[in-house]
Parts: sequence; C-alpha cells; structure tokens
Amino acid sequence: MRFTYAEAMCDPAQLFPLAKAAEEAGYHAFSVPDSLCYPKHSDTSYPYNDDGTRQFIEGKPFIEPFCLMSALGAVTERIRFSTFVIKLPIRQPVLVAKQATSLAYLTGNRLTLGVGLSPWPEDYLVTGTQWPQRGKRMDEMIAILRGLCSGDYFEFHGEFYDIPPIKLCPVPTAHLPILIGGHADAALKRAARLADGWMHGGGVHEKLDDLLAKLRRYRAEAGREKQPFEIHVISLDAYRPDGIRRLEDLGVTDVMIGFRNAYQPDTTTLQQKLDALRGFADKVIAKV
Repeated sequence: MRFTYAEAMCDPAQLFPLAKAAEEAGYHAFSVPDSLCYPKHSDTSYPYNDDGTRQFIEGKPFIEPFCLMSALGAVTERIRFSTFVIKLPIRQPVLVAKQATSLAYLTGNRLTLGVGLSPWPEDYLVTGTQWPQRGKRMDEMIAILRGLCSGDYFEFHGEFYDIPPIKLCPVPTAHLPILIGGHADAALKRAARLADGWMHGGGVHEKLDDLLAKLRRYRAEAGREKQPFEIHVISLDAYRPDGIRRLEDLGVTDVMIGFRNAYQPDTTTLQQKLDALRGFADKVIAKV
C-alpha cells in the first residue's frame, strides 16, 4: 500500500514544510487540488459533501496546480505529486500536455495526473468551453495527452480537436500515469477503458465496496482486468493496519490521508499538521 498526504485550503505557506515532512516520513505522494474560481451566484450542488453546497471553498486559497507542484518539486526530491483532480475539459489539451510534460520532466517523473470533469457549469462558462459533451471531449483529450507524451510527432483528428503533426520537447523519461476521478458510472467506465487508474472522491453517499465492484466489472468488460491499474481511495479503514489489509484485499493500491475535515474552516496550526502526519507514519506506514 502507498500513502498520499492530502491537505488543501490551508495557508499556502504551510504546504512547503508539509511536503518536505511528508517525504521524510515515508509518504508516497502529496495531493494537489484544483479550483478555478468562486462564482458570486450559483445554484449548482456539490456531489461529495452532506448538503451539496460549495460555500466551503469561498475565500479559500487554491494555487494553480502546475504552479504549485513546480514550486513543491523544487524543495523535495522523491515524493510524487498527484492532482486530485484537475478539471480537464475546461483546458486546452496541447497546453495541458505541455504543462504536464514540463512538470514531469523537471521533477524527475514525479507527476500523477488525476483528471475529472468538474461538477460546476460555471467553470465552463468563464473559460468559454462547452458544458455539453464534456465527457466525450475528455476522451479525446486523454488520447492527445498520451500521444504528446511520447516525444514523437503526433497528430489527432477527432470530433472536437484537430491537431496537425507536432511534438513536444522535453517529455518525461517514464510513463506519465493518468487517473480519472468520479463516482458516476460514466467516470468508472472511462477509467476502466482509458486510464491508468481511478481516484475515489470520498463522500457519505457512496459505498466504496460497491464502486470497486463496478470498477472491476467495467475493467473486465473492457478487457483490461489484468493490466496494471492504480486505485486511490479515501477511507477510514486507511487509518488502521488491519483496515489497510482489507483495502488491499479489495485491490486498492493507494490511500489518501488527511487529518482534518476539509469542509470546515482550518483551525489547525502548522505544528499540529506536522505532528499528525508524522504520528500516522509511525503508527501505520511503518507497520504495513
């Protein structure tokens, strides 16, 4: 089992010592969220908390993911960075490919690219992108990302994107994993068909065991059940060695660990965060 340290919506200055401490404590990765903006008016619900409101992110600091990972990569040596998750269809695919390959190259292949759709139409409105057919566009974007990561000339002629033969330089020297987040059947099927793995979003309305059973079925239907596949989850089982074993039996490869309710205001100090991540490493990571 591998462990990802998750912290968000805190003072951004805390992220540098936290990333270094997580690396020293034996965490495999550091989670980086994505939030573009906060609209003054919105009636859209959020699918992963109790009441569906998005007010928990109002006024909270979010650094653009590629900027943040570049800065954190400069002060660390081994820990990976996993986006959880970037809203892929509101971005331009060649530009995302350039950002991702540059970051992976500069950090020595320490990027895992978690991608998703975004539940909020406002993200599409303010970036001038279309809300309809966003899933189909993301399918094409994933193909473009994979093609441009090769470093060879690549062209793409799809329903939504038409790209002449181009190549990027530099590109990573190792495979760049692309994982898909989301609980809907469409997200699970997309992960099973196209991705290197799946990211669980947590939440009280979904049963992890049921989601994993669906994912196994969809992977089998896609003929990919024997291929390497990462499964990153949020689970209370991850905080106990015996719970870790249960998750491993379910096929989970990575657990995302946090020590406060991100939907509530952050009242913890940097020292409290450091103590929590180190204490978990001693009590759990070191014993599994």
